[in-house]
Amino acid sequence: MPTSFYKTLLSLFIVLSVAPTFGQDSLYTSSKKGKIFVSWGGNRESFSRSDIHFQGDNYNFTIEDVSAHDKPKGWHVDYINPARMTIPQTNFKVGYFISDNYAISIGVDHMKYVMDNNRSRKINGTINLPITELGAQFNGTYNGSGYLVSEDFLLFEHTDGLNYVNAEFSRHDDLSSLLGITNTDKFQINISEGIGLGLLYPKTNTTLLNKDRYDQFHVSGFGASVRVGLNFTFFKHFFIETDLKGGFINMNDIRTTKNTNDKASQKFFFLQRIISVGGIFKL
Repeated sequence: MPTSFYKTLLSLFIVLSVAPTFGQDSLYTSSKKGKIFVSWGGNRESFSRSDIHFQGDNYNFTIEDVSAHDKPKGWHVDYINPARMTIPQTNFKVGYFISDNYAISIGVDHMKYVMDNNRSRKINGTINLPITELGAQFNGTYNGSGYLVSEDFLLFEHTDGLNYVNAEFSRHDDLSSLLGITNTDKFQINISEGIGLGLLYPKTNTTLLNKDRYDQFHVSGFGASVRVGLNFTFFKHFFIETDLKGGFINMNDIRTTKNTNDKASQKFFFLQRIISVGGIFKL
C-alpha cells in the first residue's frame, strides 16, 4: 500500500486516541479548583446522654445521665422564608476548592437540643438558697438517689439554637466514571469527607430553680466534627447533598440566669442527618 495510506491511518489513530481525553478535559465539571460553593438545608439530630453541672450562688449540683431530643419543623415553608428561615433546624455552608480534590469551608449548623423533662435522674450536690428566695423549696443535699426533674426544677433547652459555627477541611472525589456516567456536565456524583472545628454559640432557654427565664446568645464552648456525604450535581452548577455528620461538643460556660455567677457545663456527642441544596460556580 502507498505510504500516504499509512500516514493517513496513523493520523486517524492519533486523533481517535486523543479525542476522548480532550472531550473530558473540556467538561466544566472535570476540574473543581478555583470554584466556590454555597449550600442550605435541614437536619435531624441525635444526642448522647450527658451529665449537666450547675453552679452559682448557694448551689452546686450535677444532674447525671441526661437525655435530650431535637425539635424538628418537618417539611415547612420556613426553610425558604427569609423572615423565618432561622427557626427550623438548618445548615448553611460556603466553601472554596483549593484544588480539584480539596476544599475549605465555613458554616453554621443550627441544631436544637431539648432536655427530656419530668424524668427521674440522679442528682449529686447541694442547694442552699435563702429561705425567702424562689426555689428554696428545692434546698437540700442530693446524694445520687433518684429525683423527678420537673419543669419547676429545671427547663433546659438550646433551641435558638445549639449553633455550631465551624470551619471544615474536606476531600472530594468524582464517582461518576465508576457508575458509567460520561457527561458529568449533565449529571455528576461526588463523595466527600471532612473534618471540622468550631465554637458553640447557643441561645439557651433556661428556667432554673424558679429563677427568671434566661434566653440570650453566648459563646459557650467548642466542638469538633467529622462528615461524610454524597453530592449529586445537575447541569454543572446545582446540587443536592446528603450528609452524615457527627462530633463532640464541650460546653463549659453555659449561661443559665441573668446572674453571671450562675452557669452550667456539659459534654456530649451528636449525630446529624442532613439534606441540603446548593450551587457551585467558578470565580
